[in-house]
This record gives sequence, structure tokens and C-alpha cells, in this order.
Amino acid sequence: MSHRIINMWSGPRNLSTAMMYSWRSRADTTVWDEPMYGHYLVVTGVDHPGRDETIAATLTDATAVIAEMLHGDSATPLRFYKNMAHHLVGFDVAIVDEMENYLLTRDPRDMLPSLAVGLGRAPVMRDTGFADQITIVDRIEASGRRPIVVDSREVLKDPASVLEQLCDALDVAWDPAMLSWQSGPKPEDGVWAPYWYTRLHSTTGFEPYQPKAVALTPELEGIYAECAPLYERLSQYSMRA
Repeated sequence: MSHRIINMWSGPRNLSTAMMYSWRSRADTTVWDEPMYGHYLVVTGVDHPGRDETIAATLTDATAVIAEMLHGDSATPLRFYKNMAHHLVGFDVAIVDEMENYLLTRDPRDMLPSLAVGLGRAPVMRDTGFADQITIVDRIEASGRRPIVVDSREVLKDPASVLEQLCDALDVAWDPAMLSWQSGPKPEDGVWAPYWYTRLHSTTGFEPYQPKAVALTPELEGIYAECAPLYERLSQYSMRA
């Protein structure tokens, strides 16, 4: 059947899996967890938790990934892709022209300490996805469209308001089912879920926003200085609770 493709370009540790679960809760939507991840690991050689399992379980050829994203079958009218913006490496950014896109961002002062814990090392700029998100925004702006940006903090402050705004921007009917999900692992979870999703599996919806009180290390302060202006550029488009 014909279907619409909604592609979310997120940074890491940005509420992206919760957003995937939110879309999964819609009866009209099929979700795909990080279709570009295996390719990203192969072309960059970066070491991530579960690297070998991920490569073995996913499509790693760029042509095959794009073909499945654009032309794969869907049993539902909507197909939602959760993608990390930094996984775009090795792909032509023109892919964004073929889909309906939005970006998910987060204040790097909150994101960087969480990312460092998940990676087991200090992140480098490539790990954050901010530069790739700006590349995507530039592409969308060049086509004469206004980028759609969601800030994870705003989602947590008022999920119903921000998600309804998002649906409106995408010309998708608002569905309150997006506000909750069943606890536990999901069939669509990537094989990397045990390394990244454990805490999320105990939730049944978006948790209230809690300001972070984690001080940045000097190492993280350096990368924060690079990320901050890019986050501000994205923020000019973000929806407000």
C-alpha cells in the first residue's frame, strides 16, 4: 500500500527512543529504529556498545538502506524512521528531499554528560550530530521550506501541546495515543537496545522535565562551546510548550 514517510533526525540522548515509542502507539504508524546505524558503524569504524551485533543485524550498504527506506512495504499509512543525524555520514544529504523530515534536539549542557556515560568516553563533535543537523536544516531551507524542530525539553514540559503542534506541522491528525506506551522492550527495538534503552523500558510515557544539575567537566566544556551555537540555530525553529 502507499504510505507517507516521516523521518526524525535526532541527536543522541535526545528522547529519540521515547519519540519512536510515541509514534509506535499510533494505529496508523509503523516504526523503524535507526536504519542507518549499521552503515554508520562500518564507514566510520567508531566503537559503540554492541557494535558487532549491530553490524550483523542491520543493513550496512548505503544503497540498500535508502532503497528500503524509500520503497519498502508498509502495512500502515505512515512509516516513521528514528534516525540519528550523525548517521548521515556516507549518504547524500539529498535524501531529505525524498521524505517528510523533522529534527529533535536537546540543550548540549544536558545531553553531553549523558552521552559520555553511554559511550564510556568523552564524546567528540562527530558523536553529537549537531553539525549534521545543521546540514539538514540548510538543505531544507534551500528548498524554500521551514525546518520543523522539536526540543526534547519542550516535549517533557508539555507533551500533548508539543506533539499536537508537531502533528499539525506535518499535516498528520493528532492522536492522544502518542502520549503513552506499554512498558518493556518493543519488537522494533534495535539489537543495541540493552545498551541504551534499559531505563526507558520501565516507562509508560513521557516523564516530567527535571532540570539537570550535572556540572560539565573541562573536557566537556570544550565541546559544549562548539555545540552551543549550533543548538541555538536549531532553537530558532523549535516548538514551545
